[in-house]
Amino acid sequence: MAKAREYFDRDIKQLYALSGNECANPSCSNKLVYPDDNAKDDQICHIEAASSNGPRYNPNQTDDERRSFDNLILLCHKCHDMIDNNPAIYTVELLKKWKKNHQEKILNSINGSLPNYFQQIVNSIAANNLMNVASSDVIPYDISEKIEYNCLKKNKYIVEEYKIYTYGLHNLYDELEEFGTIKKNVVLNRIRHLYLEAKGKNTDGSIESIRAKADDIFDEVVENVCTLVGNTQLDESELFLAVQIVVVDAFIECKVLEKPII
Repeated sequence: MAKAREYFDRDIKQLYALSGNECANPSCSNKLVYPDDNAKDDQICHIEAASSNGPRYNPNQTDDERRSFDNLILLCHKCHDMIDNNPAIYTVELLKKWKKNHQEKILNSINGSLPNYFQQIVNSIAANNLMNVASSDVIPYDISEKIEYNCLKKNKYIVEEYKIYTYGLHNLYDELEEFGTIKKNVVLNRIRHLYLEAKGKNTDGSIESIRAKADDIFDEVVENVCTLVGNTQLDESELFLAVQIVVVDAFIECKVLEKPII
């Protein structure tokens, strides 16, 4: 059970980035705070229980699955107790629906703020650039084929859900290009460099080893872009979410992971 409560830092960031600091129960208006050690236990709830004597326990799950992003939902202390004390009412299916709907609501609500987030990230990356800039032209391909080709699993959801929000980033790139800047190429090439570093560190370069580590590599690129960006006016969850969208765009532009061989 202990391992099932040893959450990955990336999953905690993802949960809070998509929570809007709100309880995921659609009937609750309680606010959440970014977690300290006590808040984690109160706010992070297992959809399927961490232990065999818990509510909605699934004996077929591994501990890694129990502690993964897909099996976690953020709730206030009151709602956490309520769903665990009434598992027949608050089923796995219902909790997954709560989580999906809440995440979509939060993404839609911050959509108008994303251009400002992207501006800060692009400016920070461009200011830190010490590399030669190459063209970022990409031959069209099917995104779902690239996901499958690289065996992207945990981050498949991120790519599929976030790709629609990259249009705001492209609008920014277009505006910058009208003023004669090449910040799009700077950003994409910097992310490409971070990907190649992560690939070299985690794999032997073969497609088999890349596939085995695809999600870890994607996560490492996100973390390294967050580090590269450094201090901004964004809070940690806002920065993490916006950087994920920027990396999804780089994935689509074939700067992260491998393009399918036809």
